[in-house]
Order: sequence, then structure tokens, then C-alpha cells
Amino acid sequence: MVAMMRRGEVWTANLNPNKGAEIGKVRPVLILQDDRLTQTGLPTILALPLTTQFRPAFAPMRIRLAPRDRLTKDCFVMVEHARALDRSRFGEGPLAMLTAEEMVAVEKSLRAVMGMG
Repeated sequence: MVAMMRRGEVWTANLNPNKGAEIGKVRPVLILQDDRLTQTGLPTILALPLTTQFRPAFAPMRIRLAPRDRLTKDCFVMVEHARALDRSRFGEGPLAMLTAEEMVAVEKSLRAVMGMG
């Protein structure tokens, strides 16, 4: 089992095998799940995958993260690809921690994607 993950941290995760249009490969993901739920030992963790590819059509949904710590490139949080991942899928981390402002932007985008505001 991996070390304790916290909401707002970026970790690597193996998203393979994927099906159809699901995001795959080993890539950084943002931990979205509340820390209290993670600490209960729930076997899955809610996460959002990151990509280095900028696509203007998706700009309203994608939150840009500048390089920092062990996150070496500009990345974009793919809010529309939220997934519950088994803990065994996680590898290295934390690679970076989002700022409070970045988390607010992720939450705002997630609410829009989910039709909640």
C-alpha cells in the first residue's frame, strides 16, 4: 500500500487498461478525495488525471498547473475524466501540491462538469 495521500497532491497512477475513450497509461493524477475518507482505508481513491496536451476546445474544463517540485512540465487537470482508482494503481508521490487557488479552480470546473453550478 502507498503512503498516505492527501487531497490536492499529485501522484502517479497506472490507468491501464483503459477502454474506449478512457484516459490510460501511467500518468500524474490529482487526489480529489477528502482526507477523512482516504484515512478510513477505503480501497479506492477519487482522482483526476493530468495531461501535458493543451486543447483549446477543452480550456474551460482544464486547469493549468505550472511546473514545480517533481512536476516537471506544464500540465492540465482533466476534470471531465474523474475516476475512482484502486490504491494498488498508485505509484510515486507526492509529485507536487496544488495551491488553494488551483484547488478552487478545479472544484469550480468539477461542479460545472457535473451540472452542479
